[in-house]
Amino acid sequence: MLRAPALIAVAIGALVVTATPAAAAKPPSGVVDAIQRDLGITKEQAINRLANESRGNAATPTLRKRLGDDYAGIWYEGAESALVVASVDPSDTAEITRAGARARIVTRTFAQLTQAKESLDKAAPPATVHSWAVSPQDNAVVVQTSDEAAARSWIASSGVDAETVKFERSTERPRPFYDIRGGDAYYTSEGYRCSIGFAARRGSQLGFTTAGHCGGTGVTTTGYNRVAQGTFQISSFPGNDYAWVATNSNWTAPGVVNGYSAGTLPVRGSTVTQPQGSVCRSGSTTQWHCGTVTALNATVNYPEGTVSGLTRTNVCAEGGDSGGSFISGDQAQGMTSGGSGNCSFGGTTYFQPLGELLSVGGLTLITSGGDPDPPEGCQSYEDTYTGSLSGNQSAYQPNGSYYQATTSGTHAACLDAPDGTDFDVYLQKWNGFSWTVVASGDSPNADETVTYNGTAGYYRYRVHAYSGSGAYTLGLNRP
Repeated sequence: MLRAPALIAVAIGALVVTATPAAAAKPPSGVVDAIQRDLGITKEQAINRLANESRGNAATPTLRKRLGDDYAGIWYEGAESALVVASVDPSDTAEITRAGARARIVTRTFAQLTQAKESLDKAAPPATVHSWAVSPQDNAVVVQTSDEAAARSWIASSGVDAETVKFERSTERPRPFYDIRGGDAYYTSEGYRCSIGFAARRGSQLGFTTAGHCGGTGVTTTGYNRVAQGTFQISSFPGNDYAWVATNSNWTAPGVVNGYSAGTLPVRGSTVTQPQGSVCRSGSTTQWHCGTVTALNATVNYPEGTVSGLTRTNVCAEGGDSGGSFISGDQAQGMTSGGSGNCSFGGTTYFQPLGELLSVGGLTLITSGGDPDPPEGCQSYEDTYTGSLSGNQSAYQPNGSYYQATTSGTHAACLDAPDGTDFDVYLQKWNGFSWTVVASGDSPNADETVTYNGTAGYYRYRVHAYSGSGAYTLGLNRP
């Protein structure tokens, strides 16, 4: 008999649109209907919400760069997701307002809160502490616990300033959803059913992402139709909760999510949504449900060990939904990890963000319609290289390696990335022990240029997708 591990019982239990939403791409009716139903808002509010979040998510990386060390977080507020940007410097208010967002002045920077949260990650928690995450809305690290006294003792022993922490009452302890097209079922050779996250390839090898707790490296899978499917080649749990299954020639990758009642939904990128932004989940047990993101970069204390870097949501889920797709509009977010509650009464669900796995595994997200042709800029340079990156992923050129300059002279690069993205390029030189950055192009734009006069030595370029996804062209001149 196939085992369907029980749902994780959680130990915890805008940019305002000024143009009409119709000016943007019309969201699928199934997405609008589900958000309207699950968030208790009107159809018009749901449409405006999606439009505001699409604009806000695209604007977030630039706003964060401009605020620099003053940055204290971003989130959404209200039924239609107004973008709120926090800073510790009142003089930033005018710039935030000009960007179309609401300004909030607070006392702690996002970097300070992140440092406090990372200190907690290093401290072994009691079983009564269920999760912790930075909450920019609260300008604090929110700790969910069933025993506040024990949690306070843990905070004290960690050395973290208690003033940076807010406690929330939690009644259930998280555990993994051991039960896997996005949202379709798959079955493991160990007898578990989980759900597929997103189609992704490594080089020419096709596969899909899912949850690490669904299977270890070497475990084989069959699909929803019990046809032989693939093998786990990447798996990490606890610590992380991600995995990648390489599939055989019986399977193709259209780059879509099974939205069940919402229909088949396209995946067009992986731009990360912000706190209070809408998000929907697809899984093989409870199918299609929506809600909002309540925290980024949460650490969850599962019985098997802590998992960090998760996103917390108020979307419901149950056993067997593990590994399934979390998506915001047409932007892939991550894979279902664990949580509490169920889809009869509601609950909390965490997902493993997609970007980390894409970066660690050298994977490329498969999008609807396939990979676009790379831009044709930078053709005046001596050598050109092309590639494709998902959000927060990096690649090294030339061809994943380096080159040798035998004389001193000028190194120059031109990066042409898709419009609307923020790709950066860094020239690195080998110092005998490690690679160091000697020049960079890291403006909040898609395209960059770099010029550097250097001595003889070994060099390489790192191309980084700071935000957005797609194909790029890199042109190089060498001494």
